[in-house]
This record gives sequence, structure tokens and C-alpha cells, in this order.
Amino acid sequence: MMRLKVSFYLNGEPEFRPNKHAVQGFIYNMLKGTEYGERHDDARFKFFTFSDFFRDKKGRPTLIVSSPDKGFIEALHDNLKDRVRVYLGKEELVIAEVKKFRLPLRRRFQTGSPIVLYKDSGENEYFKLHAHRNLNFFLKRLEENAEKKYNAFYGDDFHLEGPIFDRMVPKLRKNGKLDVYVKIVKNGIPFPVIGSNWELLEKEKIKAEERRFYRFLMEAGLGEKNSLGFGFLNPIRR
Repeated sequence: MMRLKVSFYLNGEPEFRPNKHAVQGFIYNMLKGTEYGERHDDARFKFFTFSDFFRDKKGRPTLIVSSPDKGFIEALHDNLKDRVRVYLGKEELVIAEVKKFRLPLRRRFQTGSPIVLYKDSGENEYFKLHAHRNLNFFLKRLEENAEKKYNAFYGDDFHLEGPIFDRMVPKLRKNGKLDVYVKIVKNGIPFPVIGSNWELLEKEKIKAEERRFYRFLMEAGLGEKNSLGFGFLNPIRR
């Protein structure tokens, strides 16, 4: 289980928020020629996610890619480490830093990109915290999705005892709303994805037999549409 930090030199724009579909395409392009080169065509979980862009300590636009599959991050790193320029969509960027790293498992997390869940996938209806106001539904669907991904990755039949988190603190937007609307552009056609960010997701005690499960979630992401950069988690201390 590993993460990859990729930082770029400033391009003069005060806000740098490339379309998530363009970032996904960038990652897939960087996997060409590796054993993961056909991952985008797999009709299954992709087992990776990435953060929203943020500024690092040097003020550089940065994103982090995480995966429970160490080989996936190794392949991505090997194809990026010697490159100077890359494309995100139509925009050419200069790479400042590429770094692999691991983080220890914690009992507390916060989101680095919104968590997305369907209320009704058949109707393409997303769950909205502000409108549906059903935290039990959110937690149950989150747990079911997490177990399904985990068992698919490990070929296991694991089921969590008790709630997936014991304490949850949502991150409110400036307008007081809980939900985040993200515009995704695919093949020139925009469509919204609705999710929620969280200041705190806490599990009071992670049992020994649950550690691999939570470590998997930390790197695979929570909820749906992980490979589009949703459900990214950061462990936190406090």
C-alpha cells in the first residue's frame, strides 16, 4: 500500500483545478506500457483514487494518488520520475517533484476529495446529505461498498462488526450546505457528481483483524467513483 505525490511548477493561475476526468486520463496515460496499461478497460473496481489539487508547502499545485496495490504506484512512479512535461487534458505542465511514500494507519481520517454514494444507481440519483438527511443510510451504503471492494481485492469474505465509523463531523461549505457539486467533463459533455467532505471520520478502536480493512480503505478510497478522484482519505493525528 503506497501513495504518490506529484507536484507541478506554477503556471501563473491563482486557482488550479483541472477537470477530474482529465486527471484520470493523465494517470491512465502514465500507466501505458505497464502491466496496468489496460486498467481503464477493466469492468471491475480500479483500486486507486486521487486527491483534489492543493498547494504544497512551496505553493506548488499538487495531487496525491493512492492505491492498496503497491505495484500500481510503482508503475506510475517509474513512468513519471524522469519526465519533465506532461499533459492534463490539453494543458501542458512541468513536473516539479515525484515522490513515493507510505502513511501509518490511524483511527481518524479526513477527506481529501468528496465521498460519493448513489441513493439509486438505476436512476443515477446521488445521495445528498442536505436533502436526504439519513446518516444511517449513508453509513450502511458506505460500509457495503467498502466491504465489496475489499473482498474483491483480497478474494475474501470479510464483514465488519459494528459501524464503519463511530464519530463523523461533516465539513460545511461557506453557504452552510453539506453537499459538494463537482462538474465532470467527459468527451465535451459536462455532468455533475454530488458528494460530501468530512472534517473527521473516526473509529474509536480498530481491532487487530480489522487493521487490513481500514488500511485498504485509506488507500483505495471511500464510496464510489474512486478512480475519478472521489473518496480520497488522509489519516490525521489528534
